[in-house]
Amino acid sequence: MLILITLVMLNVWVIPADEVLSPNINLLEVLEKITTMEKRMESMENEMERLKTENKAPKVAFSASLLSSFGPQSVGPFHNGLHTLIYEYVFLNIGDAYDPNTGIFTAPVRGAYAFRVFSKAFGSPERDVTAGLFKNDQHIISTHGHQASGFISSSNGVSLLLEEGDQMKVNLYPGQWIFDDGEHHHSTFSGHLLFPM
Repeated sequence: MLILITLVMLNVWVIPADEVLSPNINLLEVLEKITTMEKRMESMENEMERLKTENKAPKVAFSASLLSSFGPQSVGPFHNGLHTLIYEYVFLNIGDAYDPNTGIFTAPVRGAYAFRVFSKAFGSPERDVTAGLFKNDQHIISTHGHQASGFISSSNGVSLLLEEGDQMKVNLYPGQWIFDDGEHHHSTFSGHLLFPM
């Protein structure tokens, strides 16, 4: 036992005093780890700010059908130029960007938007269903259908970059007509903000 104690004592005397009194720390490695952690924290803070901003982006979506009253009815034909259709029955109008009194959607912010137009009409040898989506009075897309009898259905959609204040509407072409039923909502106009830019 005395030999064991002596060996331990001799080993203690062999260790240099500066290693016993101070831990073995590589300051460069510690500083590098701290710098890495600071960069990660800054990146996380930036991502949190981006998510906060994204969540503050306006919510914009609307969907409306042509007629609010029950019963089948055709709108048109009109012969004095384009006729802006007023989609009276509003299913959804988040952000109040669609005006059911005028049929016009006004972009509240610059961004990418998606729009859909669905049109239905009675078949007729004399007239078609032709309705066009317009941006600030410029034609973008149309729905069109023609047949001599029965019902005609047509649809179209598009994604657009709109500036704040740009207006979207659906115009019925001269001599054409469109059908809806306030119960079944055959002819609709819908749109929503995909993301602000």
